[in-house]
Amino acid sequence: MSIETWKRPGQANALHGGPHRRAREVISTSGGIMRSKFPSRKNDRLVHCEGLLELDAAYLFEANPRIAHFREQPTTVTYPDGARVRRYTPDFELTLTNGVIVWVEIKPISSLKSADVRHKLTCVTQHLARIGQPFIVLDDTVLREEPRRANLQTIFHRATSPSRTAHACVASLRRWSHRLPAQLSDVERALASEGLEPYGLLMSGVLRCDLSTPLTAGTLIFINQENDDGWFRLSEEFDF
Repeated sequence: MSIETWKRPGQANALHGGPHRRAREVISTSGGIMRSKFPSRKNDRLVHCEGLLELDAAYLFEANPRIAHFREQPTTVTYPDGARVRRYTPDFELTLTNGVIVWVEIKPISSLKSADVRHKLTCVTQHLARIGQPFIVLDDTVLREEPRRANLQTIFHRATSPSRTAHACVASLRRWSHRLPAQLSDVERALASEGLEPYGLLMSGVLRCDLSTPLTAGTLIFINQENDDGWFRLSEEFDF
């Protein structure tokens, strides 16, 4: 089954981005896997997701200020498993703002209980460590942490496509930054006079809020200070 996630009217056709050919193409649509296309502003194209857990991951990658861009099924490598040589394709490749490239495997926690799955991931992890390729496994305990997941999906769906540069946005914010932190509803009204809205600025890391409580009109919004992009974390090891 295939779905395409929400897109703001008039935005869909702009989400084409550059060419990207997945290393692992889905041949059959059977098996009950929910396949979707995520309209990524960060990548300027539709990102293919195999399963709802990958879709949850795409929301988090899109909103994380320390992830510059990401792509699905980027490449296939071989790795040793005893006397055998096997093939592995990571689910995602993240390019961080510091230039580090991290490969990501998305797995439900129930799958990680399988001895075969654990053995495969152990072999893959050991091989990638030997060749110096950063690698992490993200499961649903991280990807579906609430209310963070719901908050970020709300922020994404309310954000408009950025129409001004980050520099211009920061310049506008300086005129009333002394009023922050302020409640989300007040920030929306203040930004409207500048032709801005807070949700896109949250997505870009110019603003931040507490994601550990449900997002409401009364949520406090802060200016993101230098070295303060960690308003949420997916990986302490790789600092994103």
